[in-house]
This record gives sequence, structure tokens and C-alpha cells, in this order.
Amino acid sequence: MKAEQLLFESVKSGLKTLYGLDTNTISFQKTRKEFEGDFTLVTFPYTKETKKSPEQVANELGAFLLANNAQVQAFNVVKGFLNISLSSGFWLSFFETVKSNARYGFQKAQSTGKTIMVEYSSPNTNKPLHLGHVRNILLGYSVARILDANGHTVIKTNLVNDRGIHICKSMLAWEKFGKGETPQSSGLKGDHLVGKYYVEFDKAYKKEIAQLVEQGTNKEIAEKEAPLMKECQEMLRLWEKGDEKVLKLWNTMNAWVYEGFDVTYKSLGVDFDKIYYESNTYLRGKEVVQQGLEKGLFYKKENGSIAIDLSADGLDEKIILRGDGTSVYITQDMGTAVERFMDYPKLNQIVYTVGNEQDYHFKALFKILEKLNYTWAKECYHLSYGMVELPEGKMKSREGTVVDADDLIEVMYNTAKATTEELGKVDDFSAEELNALYKTVSMGALKYFILKVDTKKKMLFDPKESIDFNGHTGPFIQYTHARIKSVLRKSSENESSYVVTDLHPLEREILRGVYDFEAVVEEAGNTYSPALIANYAYELTKLFNRFYHDLSILKEEDANKRRFRLALSANCAQVLNNAMGLLGIQVPERM
Repeated sequence: MKAEQLLFESVKSGLKTLYGLDTNTISFQKTRKEFEGDFTLVTFPYTKETKKSPEQVANELGAFLLANNAQVQAFNVVKGFLNISLSSGFWLSFFETVKSNARYGFQKAQSTGKTIMVEYSSPNTNKPLHLGHVRNILLGYSVARILDANGHTVIKTNLVNDRGIHICKSMLAWEKFGKGETPQSSGLKGDHLVGKYYVEFDKAYKKEIAQLVEQGTNKEIAEKEAPLMKECQEMLRLWEKGDEKVLKLWNTMNAWVYEGFDVTYKSLGVDFDKIYYESNTYLRGKEVVQQGLEKGLFYKKENGSIAIDLSADGLDEKIILRGDGTSVYITQDMGTAVERFMDYPKLNQIVYTVGNEQDYHFKALFKILEKLNYTWAKECYHLSYGMVELPEGKMKSREGTVVDADDLIEVMYNTAKATTEELGKVDDFSAEELNALYKTVSMGALKYFILKVDTKKKMLFDPKESIDFNGHTGPFIQYTHARIKSVLRKSSENESSYVVTDLHPLEREILRGVYDFEAVVEEAGNTYSPALIANYAYELTKLFNRFYHDLSILKEEDANKRRFRLALSANCAQVLNNAMGLLGIQVPERM
């Protein structure tokens, strides 16, 4: 029985016996670190019925638990808070149930019957992936793993923004300035080559705007009337009409980009179950717009564009189709959502991993889908996250001032290599083992540094800080896992052969930490928060290091204690492995 359930039954009995109070309003929280105890009960809710102070209720309930529940070892009262310590027997019994469970904390065996689609990455095919995409990808992938661990059926998806005015900018710039350059002729990854021409377009476009402004044109008008922008808009119209020449160029340049993306995804260790392309779903979106027009939900404006008025819902008027008939982002997103629920009839929810700059967009999208009477619209969820910034400030793709994902991965690898070599503990590693280790440590550092931050907060990224082996970092946790494995390799004893009846306070703390994992995984799934898992792993790592430094393991003379501590260490390593795995992070056997 779970500790909370055990205590619930005892407290319920105590309230009934002592005060004649029959209630199910009983909840426990983890006892704060500065107080002694495992679980804390707040007694303020019972003062009115009992006509006693919170302290009196806490003391009387504590005495009742101590007398009537053999698993309660002690209690103390701080104002109206009853702190309860469970017996060594309870914790040892708990340990016996989990020590051989390699999937402790995961509920996959108990399927919830709920199917959730998690969308992440969602790149444009006009530029390579950058640091902002990396946060998106790692966050979405981790959330998918956490939801899977909670027993849901999870579909990992990527929506590729492969059409639109921004894609035409790269295409037009390549057509004008590229001179037939290819990834093979340039030596550039395909996504980098296409991104180069996105930047080139912006440079040329700004020059045209400046020239028009010099000639006396208003800047706002100049931005619309610049020849390059006009050509770009015409190219998009030709694309939507199926122009053979434009489609051929589009297919060629997108193929370059996809090949480049795949290399980056592999380096990050992520994958997808299904990839959607906006070039396919925008037509479905136009069908949805037509349905909305027929229902009188949407209306046509004077310039021919289609819109919906959401002011009654606290939003504004939203354009959902341009006057020239071309689609906008929300057209495509409506079509994609509808298509997904058609593809997966048992789908219950979609989680969109998209930055907080799009908060308004998703409020409008979900509200429109709801007004179109799609019953699943209320189950759509925007996993909004803060932007990633550098000490120099915000990244801008058009100006080429982004941290490229591939460059970042290389920097992380080189930093991991330099830091590991500086520590000088890998002399007996082969070249192949060292390469694998550097990749594991570098990706652990990158993923942990990003995922430990609350999703709603913006973050500053510092590669050197992320790879510190002694700080709040992935490598610190990876190194501790490797340390445990080293201890276990040095022992030839049977870790399951021991008899212990009492626990050292540090052993109790480790078991209490392990116990928490299941609840943390559940809460992380309910709140879509990998940060809870990341910070849990860090706290358990700190606990183990205290245990390792303060107590003997291999040199403990008492064979029962020695074997128990080996078993406890092995279990701690397993839980760290499970926790880091939910973040998409590998933990090495040796470091």
C-alpha cells in the first residue's frame, strides 16, 4: 500500500474516533527539509468541527497514529502541521517491492486508454535548425516520453512549414543569386545552403526598401511595393496554381533541407512517428474556411480576405485567408488539426510545442475550431515556452544572427572533450569509447541545461556552464551514475542476500527520494513539465553523493549492511537512469 493511502486510512479513523468527524478531506505533502518527518498533514481544516486549536488536533492525531499504526515511528508538531515519520520497516518493505523493478516510476503497463499527439520541431524549410528549435525539440520529445511513462499512447509528430512566403524568399534569392550552387558544389549541408539564401533575400530586400524610401516612398508602402517582395508574392501564387517550374525548384530545395534536418535530428537523438507537411494540409484548411463561410461563422472583407470576429471572446478580428486566396498560418493549422483527428480517430488530445510568441495565435486557433463545433477542440493544448537568448540578446534568422543547432552540437562535443580530458580519468578508453562518451556527455549537458528550466521562463544559454561536472548539470548526474556503476563493478557480492531491520538516516533519505519518483513522473505528465524530472534527478544525485561520502559501502565491515547499501546504490542508479531517460539523456557506465 502507498504511504499516503496508509496514512489516509489511519487519519480518517483517528478523526472519527477522537472527534466523531467523518471526512475524506485529508491530504498529505512531503515534509519540508528543515523539519523531521516523511509526510505532513495540515490540521487547520479540522479546527471548526473539533473546537480545538490546530496544534491540539495535530498532537492528538499524532498520538493516535503512533498508538494505532505500527508503520508510524514518530511525529512532531510545528504549529498546525503534523509531521509524520514512517518506520524503517515500512521503507524496507517498500524497497523490496521496487529494487528489482527496472521500470519503477513508469505506468506503461497500466494503459490509461488515452491517445495524445505531441507536436514538436515544426521547422520552416528556409533555414537550418537553431538554438530556439533545439529547446522546442528537446521539450516536445521529453514531454512525449513522460506522457508515455504515464501510460498514455503517444504519437510524436512534426509539422513541416514547407510552403508560404518565407519559403519563396529563399527560392527567389537562390534563383537570382545562386548560380546553380548545390550542397555538393558548395560543401554545405542542404539546410545551411538554403538558409544562406534566406539571409541573402533579406539583404537585397532591405536595399530595395532603402532605395524607395530615398525616392520619397513611405517606408510601410516601400516594404509592400519593393520589387523582390512583389516577385515573391507572385511566386507563391504560381506555387499554389501548380506551376511546373516553381514546383520543381521547391521540391529540389526542400529535399536539400530535409537531408540536413535528418542529420541534426539524429545528433539530438530524437525521432517522429508521423510527419505532416503544410503543403498537404493547407488545402484541408481552405475546405474548413469554406465550411465556416457557409455556416456564417466567417465573413469576406472588402479586400477579399476572409476573417472571423473574436472580440466577444476577448480576442480580435482574425484573418484566416488572404485577399488573393492564399492561405495564412491559421488556415494551415486548422486544416492540419482536422486532418490529424481524421488520421487518428481515437486521438484524444494534441499538445502543440510552440514558443510563447504564438500564445495569441493558439488561443484564436482553438476558439475557431471550437466555434466550428469540433468536439475535440477543447482538448487541444498549447505547450508554451519562453525564448532562448544569448548574452548578446535575441536571435534573428533573417539577419543570420542565430546559434546554429549543428554548430552548437559541435561546440558542446568539443567542450565535453576538453573538460573530460582535463579531469584525466579516461586513459584506458579506446578512441571509439571516448567518442561515444563525449557525445553522451555533451548531449546530456545540452539537454539537461535546457530542460531543467521551467518551460514558461525564457533562458540564457551558456555551453561552458552547462557542462560543469560539479554543478546543477547533466554531467554531474551522469558522473554520479558512472560512480555507482564503478562501485558495483568492484563488488562480487550477492546484493540481494542481506538482513537489515534498521536504517541509517541517510539510507532513509535515499529511500524517501526513490519513493518520490513515481509521484514526480505523474505530476510531470499532468503539467507537461520535464523540469520536474530534471530537478528530481539532481536532488536524488545530491542525496546519493552525501550517502557515498558519509557512509562506507565496499569497506563496511557488517556484511548485511554492505550488501544492503550495494543494493540501494544499484536501485538509485536505476532510478537516475529512468529519470534521465525521460529527458532523452543517456547515462554512461563509465566516465
